[in-house]
Amino acid sequence: MNEAVPILMYHAVGHRPAEAAYGLSVSPEAFAEQMELLSEHGFTPLTTAELAGTWRRSGPLPARPVLITFDDGYEGVHRHALPALVKHGFPSTLFVSTGWLRGPYDEGGALDTMLDWGQVRELVGAGTEIGGHSHSHPQLDQLDDERLWYETVRCREILTEELGERPVSFAYPYGYSDRRVRQAVRRAGYAQSLAVGNALAERRQGPYALRRVTVRRSTGIEEFERLVEGRSIARNFARDRVLTQGYALVRRTRQARRKVSRIRV
Repeated sequence: MNEAVPILMYHAVGHRPAEAAYGLSVSPEAFAEQMELLSEHGFTPLTTAELAGTWRRSGPLPARPVLITFDDGYEGVHRHALPALVKHGFPSTLFVSTGWLRGPYDEGGALDTMLDWGQVRELVGAGTEIGGHSHSHPQLDQLDDERLWYETVRCREILTEELGERPVSFAYPYGYSDRRVRQAVRRAGYAQSLAVGNALAERRQGPYALRRVTVRRSTGIEEFERLVEGRSIARNFARDRVLTQGYALVRRTRQARRKVSRIRV
C-alpha cells in the first residue's frame, strides 16, 4: 500500500501573468490540454484530503490517481482553470494565502491579481478543496515560534469564518519546512500538508511531507505526460534539486545565527 501518486503543483493560470509569477504560470490553453490528457489517459483526480484520508485508512486508491493543486490563490484559477476542471468533472485543491486574497484581510504583497472570496466560494461549489497556505506567504522555517503560530492559525481562522468549514490541508509557502514547522502545522489543526520535492507522493513520506511535481510555463505536453506517468522526474528536476540543497544550507545558517543572537541577548 505504497502506491506513488503524482501531485501536480500549479500557480497562476493566465495569458499574460505578471512577470514575478510568469515562470510558475501556465497558459489557459496549456492547462486545458493537460486536463484533456489526464482524461484521455484514464487518470482519477482526488483532493488532498481524499488522498491522505485513504492512505490513513490503508484503503485502496482509484485507478491512476492524480492530484491537481494550486498555490497562492491567483484569479486565473477561477477564470481559466475552473472551466477545464468542470468540463471533465475534476476535483482539485487550492491552497490560499489569506492575506493575499482580495477582500478585508488583504495585506498586499501578492505577485499578481488574486481571487476574491466570492470566487473562492464558487470554486468550493464546483468541487475544489480549499487548504491553507499561511496568511502572508513567508518562509515559515525562518519565523520565530510566535509568528509561525500566527501564520498557520490566522489562515485557518479566516478560512473557517469565510467558508464555514475548517480547512484540513496545508501547503508550505515556497515548499520550505522543517520539523518545527511541520509540528506547528499539525498543532494548528491541519491533518496533512504538501511540500514540493519534485517527486511522486508516497504514503511513507508521512502526511506532513507529501511531495509534488511543479508544472511551469515551459512544461510542454510531452514532458507533462512523463511527469504524470512518473517517468524521468529526477532528470527533469535535477537543477531544482541542486538549488534546493543550496537554499537549505542558507536557511540553516540563518537559523543558527538567530539562535546565537537570542542566546547573547
